[in-house]
Amino acid sequence: MRSLWVSAGCVALALGAFGVVLPLLPTTPLVLLAAFCFARGSPRLRARLTRSRVFGPIIADWEAHGAIAPRYKAMACGAMALVLLGSLFAGLDWKLIAVQILCMGGAAAYVLSRPSWPGR
Repeated sequence: MRSLWVSAGCVALALGAFGVVLPLLPTTPLVLLAAFCFARGSPRLRARLTRSRVFGPIIADWEAHGAIAPRYKAMACGAMALVLLGSLFAGLDWKLIAVQILCMGGAAAYVLSRPSWPGR
């Protein structure tokens, strides 16, 4: 069972890392899922993740306050807006843009609906 938790954590973390540059993948929830999975499968990997300079603060804010820092909210929504503008300027088919709006709108709604914590 531990290997399943570790595998799920690795997949979630990889997707979360891709989400840093691909706004369709919400980084914060995937990193939190990875921390959850690693806590059940490998406390060593979880500790390493929480010590990470990039992902550690996200996990700490969530665990301490159930919150996402405004800085990360702004970064996520800004990246989504830039990708959408890029798609519009590239002249993508309206159906693809509609799918982008739907997916990124859902991701933005989730991120913005979380409480803010100004700690970071």
